[in-house]
Amino acid sequence: METLDLEKSKIFIVVEILEYVPNSVVIKTIIRKTTGNVSAVSFDSGEALTEKISPFDTFIQVIEGTAEILIDAKSYALGTGQSIIIPAHSRNAIMAKERFKMISTVIKSGYEDVS
Repeated sequence: METLDLEKSKIFIVVEILEYVPNSVVIKTIIRKTTGNVSAVSFDSGEALTEKISPFDTFIQVIEGTAEILIDAKSYALGTGQSIIIPAHSRNAIMAKERFKMISTVIKSGYEDVS
């Protein structure tokens, strides 16, 4: 996972900071903190992130193309501009039937107050 050296207080266009790479998923971390992180991700057609369970909520926003998100075996198709929150402790996977780009935001704080 590559961490970008983006200049703070400077405008940028997220969809332009990463390219598609054939047969690959490219992840570029925009912000990484102990309380969470924000990443830009590109998927080539047919690529996927393997199924996993995260202890934290994950906000996904598609910024180009169409993604298939599986949450606890239920499929969601998201297009450009659409978002979904993957709940903490749910089984999930992200797949590309066509190439797409997304922003993934993981929030790691606040769980101490949740039962």
